[in-house]
Amino acid sequence: MYKSIIAIFVLCFSQNILAQKQVDTSRPNIIFIFADDMGIGDVSHTTGKAATPHLDRLAEEGIRFTDAHTSSSVCTPSRYSLLTGRYNWRTSLSKGVIHKPTTKPLLKKEETTVASLLKQAGYHTAIIGKWHLGIEWELLPDFKKEKWQIGGGWNIDYTKPAVTPTSNGFDYYFGIAASLDMPPYVYIENEKVTEIPSVMKDPNIRGRKGPAGPSFKADHCLQDFAEKSVTYINERANEKEPFFLYLPLSSPHTPIVPSEKWRGKSPLGDYGDFLMETDWVVGEVLKALDKQGLTENTIVLFSTDNGCSPAAKIPALQKKGHSPSGNLRGNKADIYEGGHRVPLIVRWPEVINTGTQTDRLTCLTDFIATCSEITDIKLEGTSGVDAVSFLSTLKDPTITNREAIVHHSINGSFAIRQGNWKLALCPGSGGWSTPRAGQTPEGSPNVQLFDLANDIAETTNLQDKYPEKVEELTQLLQSYVDKGRSTPGEIQKNDRDINIYSEDIAN
Repeated sequence: MYKSIIAIFVLCFSQNILAQKQVDTSRPNIIFIFADDMGIGDVSHTTGKAATPHLDRLAEEGIRFTDAHTSSSVCTPSRYSLLTGRYNWRTSLSKGVIHKPTTKPLLKKEETTVASLLKQAGYHTAIIGKWHLGIEWELLPDFKKEKWQIGGGWNIDYTKPAVTPTSNGFDYYFGIAASLDMPPYVYIENEKVTEIPSVMKDPNIRGRKGPAGPSFKADHCLQDFAEKSVTYINERANEKEPFFLYLPLSSPHTPIVPSEKWRGKSPLGDYGDFLMETDWVVGEVLKALDKQGLTENTIVLFSTDNGCSPAAKIPALQKKGHSPSGNLRGNKADIYEGGHRVPLIVRWPEVINTGTQTDRLTCLTDFIATCSEITDIKLEGTSGVDAVSFLSTLKDPTITNREAIVHHSINGSFAIRQGNWKLALCPGSGGWSTPRAGQTPEGSPNVQLFDLANDIAETTNLQDKYPEKVEELTQLLQSYVDKGRSTPGEIQKNDRDINIYSEDIAN
């Protein structure tokens, strides 16, 4: 009898301990690390020649998406789509990126973002890093530039608050307004600069001339972002509410400025060193999670905003055996795969089997729908109109639940992908690779059709052999435009009239 009582006690005690150890996977912490201008071949677990051990660790402990894409092959638009689940070309920004610090934000104040969605689920939300979606600073009245004040950004009233991520669902913001080659060069915390930009930027650092904060150093950014991120994780570890940290890095975008500690670490020169330092930031985040006991139920995602930039001197890297785009054609800005097919790694130990991969056709617009499904906070009919959750794929990599995705290049060219077929509605790259717009050989077809299953390098245009496929994909893309969405739901309005053929063709 006593043995039976003891057995029952031990069983109940064990079940109680197990219950205490169970984690609520309905509200995991979420960290999205977003590199800048980094190609699918830049990580060492694919073909990269610069060591990226922390990204390799993520891949070993999580799942790799081998067919993942940004919505655009350049920065501002791909960041908009990541946060909203809406294709960038539906906005007023028809091509290119935001350059001026006084530009009105691309995000509307009432527009749903991943951050505002997660706040509904009780999350604390933060962004540490590069924003590049428009700040809209106020201008100084009656400003007159002095001779030594070269470049843009001197006419801004930096004592006034800016329109920052805190207007779009983020509780905390620390970072830079845009790229490290776009003035002003200064940190912003929440809505105010941390110091007044009053000096010229370092002339030894590549980039547009303009004002900088006296203490701002471009080659310190990654270290500063890492330190701020670790501090944030440590602080949130003591709170009951879950957190969402969006960590958009400034690297390896130009200026390619690895810090002194990382110079000479890779066999690839400055670009390889910068890749390694970017990977180091990932490692600092993982280390902080481990230290705080948050690893098991924190989703860590890593991706990039587009492919590698030609500024990395790609031909020289290739001579050293490193191909930033892997076996893909093109690079940043292009409609070709190298412009927008990017690394996407997701680790969530409570849910994902280690060392897995999936060929699910995925767009980074899908992130917001995935967060919606995880937290059971429904997206309104006007939000996430181009997002399809990949939660089921995290649980079972064989699930590929996406019909098609739309690609967009720097000059506003469109492409649509369905299955193995890809139709580009332009005659060339739509970007910076040969043939550029206006430089295609005379008589070139106005569209390009590729079978990626047999021609991943996009070398053979099949548009003349499969005209019915061209027509089918064209109609599908046009339907996505006309409906204002590519997912089931009520028809929505785009922010502008859209021509699916590039302006270069139309003119």
